[in-house]
Amino acid sequence: MDTSQNTALLRALTELPGPLPARGVIHIAIRHTDRFTVVGNDLAQHPGLSTTAVGFAVRIQSLPQGTEVGIKALAARFPEGEKLIAAALRELEAHGYLQRARTRLPNGRIVTRTVFCNQPTALLRPRAAAAPHQPPPTAGPITTPAQASEPTVKPEASPEPEPEPDPQPEPTPDPVATPDPPAPLAAPPQAAAPPFVRLVPPPTAPKPPRPPLPRPRELTPELERISTALLSDLRHHAPQFTLSEEHVRELVPGVAAWLERNAHPDTIRHTLTTNAPEPVNYPYQFVKHRLTVLLPPPLPGAHDLTPPPARRNPVTPFQTCDGCERAFRAPTPGHCRDCRNEVAYAQAAA
Repeated sequence: MDTSQNTALLRALTELPGPLPARGVIHIAIRHTDRFTVVGNDLAQHPGLSTTAVGFAVRIQSLPQGTEVGIKALAARFPEGEKLIAAALRELEAHGYLQRARTRLPNGRIVTRTVFCNQPTALLRPRAAAAPHQPPPTAGPITTPAQASEPTVKPEASPEPEPEPDPQPEPTPDPVATPDPPAPLAAPPQAAAPPFVRLVPPPTAPKPPRPPLPRPRELTPELERISTALLSDLRHHAPQFTLSEEHVRELVPGVAAWLERNAHPDTIRHTLTTNAPEPVNYPYQFVKHRLTVLLPPPLPGAHDLTPPPARRNPVTPFQTCDGCERAFRAPTPGHCRDCRNEVAYAQAAA
C-alpha cells in the first residue's frame, strides 16, 4: 500500500510543469468537485493559534449546521482528550472564531448555542451598503479564473447563409388608435444599511476589574487566630490547597469577614474545597475568588424577623345626641341624624 502511494506521488511529481524548488514543500493540487470546505489562510496560517486549535477550527467548519460541537461531543468523535479540546476551544474563543452562549428554548430548557465564524476580522470592518444589481455585460463571454488558465479554443467558422429574396410588400392597414403603455412603477427606495453591530468582542477588550477581598469591620486577635488556623489546616482536608505563609496572611481578612457574619468554620472549609477542579494550579487565586464571590450576607437581627403589626380599620366611637340623648356613631359630639333632620324641616317651614 505504501509503495503504490509513493509511486503515484512520484508519477504526479514528474507531470508538474515548470522548474520545481530544490527544497521545501511541493504542492500537488487536485481540484475538488464534491465534499470540500474552503479554509482561509487567516485561519490556516494564524500566528496566535496552536496547530490543535487550527485543526479543530477546520473540523468544526466542515460540520453541517446543527451538529453538536461541545467538549464531550468532540471527544466522542475524535481521539483527542477533553482537556486538549477545551484548551483549543478557549483559544478559538479568545481570537473571535468561536462564541458559546446559553439560550433558553421556548419549552424552558436551557441549551448552549455555539457560533463559529470563519473570518472574524471581517465582522470588525464596517459593512458597505448593498450595491444595486447590475446585469452582466453581454459583449463577451464571462471568463472564470479556472477557465483563464485553460487554453482557449476558437470554434470553426461556419459558412454564412445565402441572402433570401426580398418578400412582396403587404398592403398597409388603416391606423388604429392604440392606448398608451402604462408608466413603469417607480422602484421602492432601498432601505439604508443596518448599523454595524459587533458580534464578537475583540481579544484586546478591557476586562472589568475583579472585586476586592472582603474585610471585617474590625480584625480582632480572636478572628485573626481562627482565620489563620483554618487556612493553614486546609491542606489536611485537600492536599491541593497548600498555601504559603504569605498567602495565608493575605487571605486572613477574607475568612475573618465570613466569621464576622456568623459563618461556621466547617461551612467555610466546605465552601472552599468542595467541587474544586483537578488539579488546582493556583490555590491562592482559587481561595480568594471563592471568599469574594460566595460571601454570605449578614444574618438578620431580631427586629428584622418580627412581622409588621396588623393594620386595623379605624372604628368610629359612640356619641350621645344632645337633643334626644340617643347613642349614635360619630367622630365628634352633636346631634343624631333624626334631630338634624327635624331642625332642618323647622327652619325650612319658618
